[in-house]
Amino acid sequence: MNVLIVCPGQGSQKVGMASDLAEAFPEAKATLEAIDAALDRPITPLMREGPAEELTMTLNAQPALMAHSAAVWAVVGDRLRPYIRATAGHSLGEISAYHVAGALSATAAARLVRRRGELMYRSGAERVGGMAAVLGSLSTPIDALCAEAATLGVVVAANFNTDEQVVISGEVAALERAMELAKAAGAKRVLRLPVSGAFHSPLMASAVDGLVQALQATPWSAAEVPVYSNVDGHPRTAVDDARGALREQLTASVRWTEVVRAMAAAHPDALWVELGTGNTLGGMIKRIVPGAETLSCGTVAEIHTLLERVR
Repeated sequence: MNVLIVCPGQGSQKVGMASDLAEAFPEAKATLEAIDAALDRPITPLMREGPAEELTMTLNAQPALMAHSAAVWAVVGDRLRPYIRATAGHSLGEISAYHVAGALSATAAARLVRRRGELMYRSGAERVGGMAAVLGSLSTPIDALCAEAATLGVVVAANFNTDEQVVISGEVAALERAMELAKAAGAKRVLRLPVSGAFHSPLMASAVDGLVQALQATPWSAAEVPVYSNVDGHPRTAVDDARGALREQLTASVRWTEVVRAMAAAHPDALWVELGTGNTLGGMIKRIVPGAETLSCGTVAEIHTLLERVR
């Protein structure tokens, strides 16, 4: 059996996430406690009890999602490791993927993700912007629409999630103009997203230096399996390559469609396992690679289902 692990990004968080794991699995409880101890503020009470508004804040959502993925991996890792062929993660999930690949400890990854979230939150306050999802096929490429709207400010394609789902990001006036152009170009739906900044755009530039410092201060090892990068869909294992890709990712587009197609081409018959909260990535994978087999693995019941497959 070939297994591909994918780790979710911001937007998948929800109150109650991972709350059943600590009660059912000592390994998950120990991992979550270690992450709480490693952070400046414990994250698991917020994961368990909310409030949702605070959990959704970038500086909290990112470590929460990473912690959930790490807690699941603590339970299933020993059983799954012989079958893992590659990993990837959406945005912050790429750091979770490096943890799964053996490059980062759970505590080091949690501290890094917390710092990343703080820096992004601060950048969003300094240069106000937003993001919007564009759904459906367009008569004009999204990059061309953003270029036309850019006469009003910065706006770029931030997330290429599927062939018919792209997220754009930028300054408000330019973003709103790009949304109008997308509707005129045939988008089925265009909607603003509830985020605190223009992520994966040049508006995040002020966060880069701080992230570079955090990446350099974080203990790393070479990844044991390839981690496919958001910035170009290529696999990486070396420490310097990983750090460079994560730095670039902050202001570059998340090319998730390219990531999934590259992984599927290398391992066409693999089982895709979404490690952590929700099934957002599984849904995207099925749209990108019709017929792909996916499993969500974030709850006690889902963990038991997965472990039944790899006995």
